[in-house]
Amino acid sequence: MNVIAARGSLDAMVAGISAALLGNAGDPSAAVAEVLGLHAADPLLLRGRDCPCRAEGYIRHLLHEDAAQGWAVAALVWRPGQMSPIHAHKAWCAVGVHRGLLTETFYAPGDDPEYPVQVAAVLRRPGDTSHGPARADAIHRLANLGTETAVSIHAYGLPYSRFCTDLNRVFAA
Repeated sequence: MNVIAARGSLDAMVAGISAALLGNAGDPSAAVAEVLGLHAADPLLLRGRDCPCRAEGYIRHLLHEDAAQGWAVAALVWRPGQMSPIHAHKAWCAVGVHRGLLTETFYAPGDDPEYPVQVAAVLRRPGDTSHGPARADAIHRLANLGTETAVSIHAYGLPYSRFCTDLNRVFAA
């Protein structure tokens, strides 16, 4: 397979993530985000994958899981107005925007630990990436404040079966 064909394939992205993880035992999130940046905006990345949206809130679609190595990749689909809760991750994470626009808002711990304080916001376009370690003070929120459905690709240092229980520390605010 040539390099041009490989860039458009989910398999190539997963292989790149696997390679990035081999050399980054501590916090591989930056290396994984770099791989996502090479592939996320490619319009052929999700070819043949059905990733519908959901009216109630954003939805995750499993793209790949390596449960033995403890990581997974999912596509998140965001309708206009949908957003994540304000949260910090209990596992490393990396995000790449595939389609649409997302706003990532960053927070710092506040006087009341349940109510972090907003410190910055960044507009993320197709191909843009973000990443973070498993740290209680690395607090953020993703939101689709645009007018079209957005899709983002997320890699986490956690098996998919644990996403709902062990991935996020959600804040009240």
